[in-house]
Amino acid sequence: MEYRFSNNVQRLQSSAVRDILKLTQGKEIISFAGGLPAEELFPLEAIQDAAERVFRTGKNSLQYGLTEGFLPLREQLCARMAQKNMHVAPDEMIVTTGSQQAIDLVTRILMNPGDVVLVENPTYLASLQVFNLSGLTVVPVESDKDGMIIEEAERLMKLHKPKMVYVVPTFGNPTGRVWSLERRKGLLELSHRFGVAILEDDPYGEIKFDPNANYPTLFSLDGKAGHVIYTSTFSKTVAPALRTGWAIGNREVISNMAKAKQAADLHSSTLDQQTLDQLLQHFPLDDHIRTISKAYGERLQQMQSLLKKQGWSDVKWVEPKGGMFLWLELPEALDSEALLRAAVQKNVAFVPGASFYAADPQRNKARLNFTYTTGERMATGITRFAETLNEFLARC
Repeated sequence: MEYRFSNNVQRLQSSAVRDILKLTQGKEIISFAGGLPAEELFPLEAIQDAAERVFRTGKNSLQYGLTEGFLPLREQLCARMAQKNMHVAPDEMIVTTGSQQAIDLVTRILMNPGDVVLVENPTYLASLQVFNLSGLTVVPVESDKDGMIIEEAERLMKLHKPKMVYVVPTFGNPTGRVWSLERRKGLLELSHRFGVAILEDDPYGEIKFDPNANYPTLFSLDGKAGHVIYTSTFSKTVAPALRTGWAIGNREVISNMAKAKQAADLHSSTLDQQTLDQLLQHFPLDDHIRTISKAYGERLQQMQSLLKKQGWSDVKWVEPKGGMFLWLELPEALDSEALLRAAVQKNVAFVPGASFYAADPQRNKARLNFTYTTGERMATGITRFAETLNEFLARC
């Protein structure tokens, strides 16, 4: 049978990251591509202990659950949010199958085909997949080291009248940048003035290399005004296979997200939610986050040291203060997609920068993940990457 696929699917492009991960699966390729946490730092014993406690409590962990999520887990998450000055009740929160689903659900309940969403330029590529699948008009807003340029956002709001702005203001993907407080307050002012909802995606905010640094969320700065919907996840701090994230917003937003989630998957895994509930009760998660943040900071320093040893004058980057990614600016004439094809032949991979742009992609950018590899394996991978890049630089 010849299927007649929807117009939305025909607009959809496969994720460059997922395609690269598929390419490297089962091969001796050193990958700096995926946003993968370090497997050796997963709290395996604590997760196993938590799961065993769940199974000892009875069979309901294998039963259907509430669409909004396991209530004790939501109560614990509300307490964690309060520590960041985000004060919500359990009925102002929904547990999602990763924060990726939260992006999808918010898009479903707020946006119609043809509606305009503003995004940072560049931005998280899987958010672009969601927006394209929903038939949205995606308008990129120029950004710099301090975040989205507010004057440009204001101009585009006047011109395009968007319904939503999607941002990753703390250790953004792919850039690793942190928005300044002035830019955060500036976007909130625009949101209030133009009546535009903000979707704040915060998967990396807890992975900070200065444990004393404080980066207030847009949600906390907005208070109870209700202009911000916030989402985060356990994927980077505990383990991605648990596929558990959450979103917070006003009750009307959360109620409608629950309706959309019923249509999508009924509810997220009861077993995973109850396991995480037990983990939060009996495991010092904040200590664990400090441990992995320290380790990731050390891996970043190793990667930067290896890159600096190459002595390149025309390869630039800004050192991130947290997160998982190093964003490289290569010579303007260099195409990072061609560079990737050559790098894979040397058994090393990264993500070309073009995938992160909603329009007018900059092809001389590259994203390297520094959290997944370390030690000799990282050194070998950077050597292979450098050999490939040097061959291209010689031709520029």
